[in-house]
Order: sequence, then C-alpha cells, then structure tokens
Amino acid sequence: MRRSSILIVVLLIVATGTSACSGNNPAIEDKLEFKQVTLSLRHTQIKETSKARLRVLEDVVAQTEAENEGVVFQLEGIDEIVNRDTKLKQEMAVGNPPDIFEVFGGADLKLYVKAGRMLDLTPILEELELTDKFESLSEFTIDGRVYGVPYGGYSEGIFYNKQIFKELGLSIPKTWDGLLDTAETIKAAGYVPFGLAAKDAWAIGMMWNTIMVRYVGIEAFGGLLTGETKWTDPGFIQGFEAYNELIRRKYFPSGALGFEYAEQGAQLLKSKAAMVFTGTWDMSHFTSVETGIPRGGIGFFAFPSIPGGLGDQSSINASYSNGFGFSSNLSEGQIGVVKAFIANFFNESVQKRAMDEDKLLPSMKFTDLTDTDPIVNEVLTVMGQASSTWPAFDAIVQPSVTSEIGVGLQKLIGGLSTPEKVAQSIQEAQDKANLAQVNEAGLGHIGHAAGSGIITGDDSK
Repeated sequence: MRRSSILIVVLLIVATGTSACSGNNPAIEDKLEFKQVTLSLRHTQIKETSKARLRVLEDVVAQTEAENEGVVFQLEGIDEIVNRDTKLKQEMAVGNPPDIFEVFGGADLKLYVKAGRMLDLTPILEELELTDKFESLSEFTIDGRVYGVPYGGYSEGIFYNKQIFKELGLSIPKTWDGLLDTAETIKAAGYVPFGLAAKDAWAIGMMWNTIMVRYVGIEAFGGLLTGETKWTDPGFIQGFEAYNELIRRKYFPSGALGFEYAEQGAQLLKSKAAMVFTGTWDMSHFTSVETGIPRGGIGFFAFPSIPGGLGDQSSINASYSNGFGFSSNLSEGQIGVVKAFIANFFNESVQKRAMDEDKLLPSMKFTDLTDTDPIVNEVLTVMGQASSTWPAFDAIVQPSVTSEIGVGLQKLIGGLSTPEKVAQSIQEAQDKANLAQVNEAGLGHIGHAAGSGIITGDDSK
C-alpha cells in the first residue's frame, strides 16, 4: 500500500490566556498569544464551482491568523474523491492525517473514530456554546460524542429547466408513472430527460439511492450490515429493475459513461437535458450569471412516490454529512487555535454568507432567512415538506460495498449486466465486508483490511 504523508511540524507554544479569541462567540473572551503554531488544513474546494466556498474558508482562516499572532494555517486543496477514497484513508491507516481536514460523516467517520484518529469535539462545542446551534450533528456523533462539525447541509432531488417544462406544458410529476410519462414527453420533443455523467460512479448512485429507499425503506439499508436484509431481496431487485427501466427507455444521454461530472450540470444549463437528479451542492453552478439562465429559471422538486413501495414515499435524502474533522494528534496549543477556527467559521454570519454566495444550505439554525435566492427557497420548501430525511447509502454501508455498487450501476448503464447479477455481486461484496468487520473487531493494532475499507485501532483508547 502506498502511504501518503504530510509534514508534521513540531511546535513550541506559549499560551498566556485560557481560550482562543473570537468576536463571534461569547464563550471565547481571552486571547491566546502563540510563539509559533502551525496547522495543516486540507480542503476539497478546488473546482471552478467551489470558488465562493473557498473564499469563505480563506477569509475565516485569515481572520483567525489575524486575531492570533504566531498562528499559521497551511492550506492544501485536493480532489474530493481522491481525498475521501484514497489519501485520507491511507493517512488514517498509518496515523498521520492533516491537522484539520474535510471528512464525510457516517460510515467513514466510524472507522476513523475506532482507530482513535479523531479529536473529540464534545467539550469544545460545549465550551463555545455551539452544541445546540446545529440543525443536526447525528452523522458526526458516535456513542454520544461529537467528532466533526458539518459546514453545510445538502438535499438531493430533481433540478429542472423551467423553460423546457413550460414549452412542453409539463407539470411536476407526483408519482413514478407520472415521472415516466414526463420523461417520455421530453424525449419525444428531442431533449434528454435526465442529464447524467456516469464516468464518476458516485454520481450514478444518487437517483438510484432514492429509488431504492422508495422501494425498501431506509431501515433496510441498515439491515444489510447485519444480514437481516440482502441486496438480492425482492424489494432491492425491484429498485434495480426500476433504475434499469430508465436506462432501457434511453432517458439518459448517449455516451454518459464517458462524461465527467461537470458535464452533467452543463446538460441542464444548455437546455440539452430537461432534468438532472443531483444534490444542492450544484446550486451555485445553476444560479451563476455566466450560465445565461435567468434568475429562477432552474427549479427543484422531490423525487415522486412509487406506489407499492415500502419506504416513506415523501421522504428525501437530506443530511449534514460534509464537514471538518480534526486530528487526535493535536497539541494543547493547536487545540486552542482549533477553538478559534470553529468559533469564527460556525456562526450565523458566516453561514449566511456561504448560503448567499455559494448556495450552501446552512448547517446551523438561522434566525433570518430574508433575501434568499429563489432556488434556495424552493429547496428549503421541499425540505420543509418532507415527512422524513435519511442519509445517503454510502454513509451506511462499508466503502468496499459502495465501490461495488458504483461498478454495478456502470455495468447496467453500459448494458453489460442485469439487475439480478448486479445485486448478486453487491451482496457478495457485502458478505465479505460484514465478515471482515467481525474479524477485525477487537484487534489491537492499526491496519487497513485489504478490500474492506476497515481501519482498526486500539480499543482501549
């Protein structure tokens, strides 16, 4: 295994106060004076569409440095998929993650906490009086302790080109059959019903995930880890078949397997596709003045119900799973700076700015939602009308299973397999991951179980 490494700076810290400085939180009043404190901070805001989010982060970093003489942040930007699927996992396995890093809550985080790599933020959030200020900390909470803070929320659903819908006299479909009829009308008019970029396997899994939850319910996903449910169960097969029906009817663009993710949104904005199933992280792209789409020209609606399905038919995939984590290797002085960083980043002013400039859904509870963009209002309305919310499948099942799901869906799109065969392959991966998790439990060393995505640590931590 190739081991990535990051420069760890040994720091000499002289603290004259008891807590870091921030004008944003009453719990921080005294200013720390540092002789030399350096923290590495890894982010994934490197895309053209992430410029606004990066500006917010850079401004918070600059503020924290300015308020605390001697503090230096070393920012590193890398690709999100590389960070999550490769580099961070390798660093966690050998015990040298960055000081501050973007991390995905749920299944990923559980592995890192088990290995003893994550800083427990519970006392810090209590000190800063932030514990009750978030919409949800559930995906970063393990055994009652908080190991990360979400910098924003997301919801997944169908973004649509209002001009195309108006041209074709279409209304928002409320049922699966209505969605198929809508897609058929769009296809007959010469448009692509659903934009899709399938080269990156994770992008395929979004709509498929919602279809699956409509059929089997989110509880069935948890049962996969215990063997109570299987990917080859009738409900899961129905979900695979429904997704395959969209492929069979040619509702996705030709050549989707060769398209990079950025091309998916472009298909909608260039009026080649009438709809795209994606997450609200794309809202900034859909509202950019450079697109030529008028303000309010892109709308949003929840995936329709599937009659006969066992899941909550008015639920949505919405969560607060993208956030910042902090290394358990931090010194006392570095933890002091972390407190200042958290206080400067997680407040209503910064969160409101991120929503206005980046269209990032706030992870914190707001007291003021005036003057928001129309598409943000549509998303918030849909989220408010949902009967329940649930996290994405890759926050539940093991990483190796997630990888097999991506491969299987790509095979379906390429016409190289069938729903039954794909389900069987995924179940085989699930069985191996479940067994590996049982075998690795209780081991007292740090390691990366080959093919399982499991990191084990000293359970005495």
